[in-house]
Amino acid sequence: MGARGGGAPRPAAEAPGGAPRPVVEVPGGAAPDRCVRVALPVPLGRTFTYRAAASLDVRRGSRVWVELGRRPVLGVVLEVDSGPGDVEPARIKPIRAVVEAEPVVPEELLELLVELARYYLAPLGDVLRLALPAVERARREELRRAGVEGSERIAAVGRVARRVVAVEDPRGLDVVRGQARDLLAWLREAGPREVVAVASRLSNGRRALERLVELGLVRVEHVEALADPFFSEPVERDVPPELTVAQRDAFAAIARAIDAGGPAAFLLQGVTGSGKTEVYVRAAERALAGGRDTLVLVPEIALTPQLVGRFRARLGDGIAVLHSALGEGERHAMWKRIRSGELRVVVGARSALFAPLQRLGLVCVDEEHDASFKQEDGVRYHARDMALLRAHRAGAVAVLGSATPSLGSLALAEQGRLERLVLPSRARSGAALPSVEVVDLRRMGPGPSGERLLTLPLHRALEAVLRDRQQAILFLNRRGFAPGIVCEACGEVVVCPSCDVPLTAHRTPRPEARCHYCDHRAPAPEACPSCGASALTLEGAGTERIQEALERSFPAARIARLDRDVAGGKRSERVLERMRSGEVDLLVGTQMVAKGHDLPNVTLVGVLNADAALALPDFRAAERTFQLLVQVAGRAGRGGVPGRVLVQTRNPEHPAIACAVRHDAASFVAHELADRRELGYPPFGRLAAVRLDAVDAGRAEREAQRLAAIAREHAPVGAVLGPAPAPLARLRGRHRFRFLLRCRDRAAMRPALLAVARAGHDPVVRVAIDVDPASLL
Repeated sequence: MGARGGGAPRPAAEAPGGAPRPVVEVPGGAAPDRCVRVALPVPLGRTFTYRAAASLDVRRGSRVWVELGRRPVLGVVLEVDSGPGDVEPARIKPIRAVVEAEPVVPEELLELLVELARYYLAPLGDVLRLALPAVERARREELRRAGVEGSERIAAVGRVARRVVAVEDPRGLDVVRGQARDLLAWLREAGPREVVAVASRLSNGRRALERLVELGLVRVEHVEALADPFFSEPVERDVPPELTVAQRDAFAAIARAIDAGGPAAFLLQGVTGSGKTEVYVRAAERALAGGRDTLVLVPEIALTPQLVGRFRARLGDGIAVLHSALGEGERHAMWKRIRSGELRVVVGARSALFAPLQRLGLVCVDEEHDASFKQEDGVRYHARDMALLRAHRAGAVAVLGSATPSLGSLALAEQGRLERLVLPSRARSGAALPSVEVVDLRRMGPGPSGERLLTLPLHRALEAVLRDRQQAILFLNRRGFAPGIVCEACGEVVVCPSCDVPLTAHRTPRPEARCHYCDHRAPAPEACPSCGASALTLEGAGTERIQEALERSFPAARIARLDRDVAGGKRSERVLERMRSGEVDLLVGTQMVAKGHDLPNVTLVGVLNADAALALPDFRAAERTFQLLVQVAGRAGRGGVPGRVLVQTRNPEHPAIACAVRHDAASFVAHELADRRELGYPPFGRLAAVRLDAVDAGRAEREAQRLAAIAREHAPVGAVLGPAPAPLARLRGRHRFRFLLRCRDRAAMRPALLAVARAGHDPVVRVAIDVDPASLL
């Protein structure tokens, strides 16, 4: 076995249709073995050469079992008859078995994955895993009988699943280290997950899971696999509504591009409630009528049910919904139905980008500005950007939709690379944009509740909503009871033992201090850990504290909370369904309430602290604050009753707040772009972050300095910024450093990133290259 290349592989030159090139016959009629280039799921920027017997039906895109060292692994064929390259023929190992000769992903998707690996400097094998289904159990048994063993995922057939559940434990994460700690933190955040999904999440996931079971930190339970919740209730077919003039013009432009066969790309900019989803549905109908498939991406699972309902009402149940709650068996069955062409519309979050649609004709990215489209660990890709690339490669039409488009997408529209379509008003008759008022927290004190963020104007507005039997949303992007525990004797802030961040006080389900980064949990402290004084006070307010204050002030009101502590994943839809059915009067929540929910009886939105995100050390802080304010304000007045928004702030003059209050996106964009242009930040330049972390701060810092010096040797003068400690300097017991590369274009940046990627590094230091980072924390 030998390695080929140091970067992403070039696409193979092959016969039409993906068939292998013919082999050369040798005397006697026997065909020689062929050299095949294979990508493996290992963190190496290279592919591997294996020998395929002439009797094996091996094609580009086929999955094969091969040996890596002495370990059997599952790989994907990238090139047939590649030649041995610089590997001695005698050292090339044979392919042990072909899992399925038919390519597992369409050719256009395979090319996208190769390009994604090249652009983001990610190991190709890790990238390919994003799109590959599990191996079916029956096929796995055939391979086992043939002597092929491996540790890849298995798609089980049956209705019983084994799932892993994190156990409530006061020891928190402090009793485990390494991958077991990371796995436990993820389980506590994500909730119960199937065993196969947990074990395959990390390279040594099964051993880490066994360790957690031994320590009693998780348990494995057998449960009946449930039917897909998105199809558990029937949906009545709807009658298409009459389009507004703007909707009609936007749909006409998209339909012309679909009929012409693409590729084309649009930016659908519509105010909240303007009917962007109706445009998506009609575009999907047009694509299907022309024999083309549709892919719809949404930022997260909380947005999916309502949108799926709209598509089912118009297109029926022939829709695939890809989401994290699917088990391996259900996911594999869904994958087969998509691959066969039975399901031609796919809706899902980020990973749905890799659905194996055969004749892709339309790609819609809803809420395209949302940062959750960027994967923050593993393969750090941006689903919106790759959706544009996939649509272009497939000859499809791409539609990016948002009420608050990202500045990057607006810049593409200015350059003519996206055609901008505008929906300037709400689609529902009589539904206007809400009126927005500023409450200056520098001058306005608390109302009757005594809670600082429940001001008198907001209290009176809530009284009016409850009197009129309407609904209100209160937005505060901070969960927990109080974000700080402070000693009044010495001024010390109680911090996480593993992270350089304050512990957050929680009251439910029990009083405790919790870290929102590593999930460390401890009983609520009774004395200061620094001076021993018992004079501890809770500083600030989170969603728990606001809910408690509302329950005291409005005892007859039905109050619910929507944040990750009470409503992660699918549970959020249950809270929203209670809002839609009128079972909740007041909803308190984090940014989960700001997403594209259509709640017609909500007439009041209160933004309790509009300044919270402005202080973050990130050049996108103002942009995200503006987007969040516009999005959450857009939940008000979507029915027949006019909406009202109260924005509480200590910085009413800040452009992000002032422009959001006036519904003036153009002025904010002009101001923000001027600042970005002066500093050379995106969209006027390209950015990459190199992040390093280790238990030993000194080793992490030395490695950061060494790699930054290598980057400077290959980058333009002044392009490398740092290294320096990260804004969050220590997380999960590891010290974090970073340096940035800022260049005018990708071509100037790539040599430096390649040099860093190929330089190697101290084995105790983790290094991650993040191209086009969405967060700089």
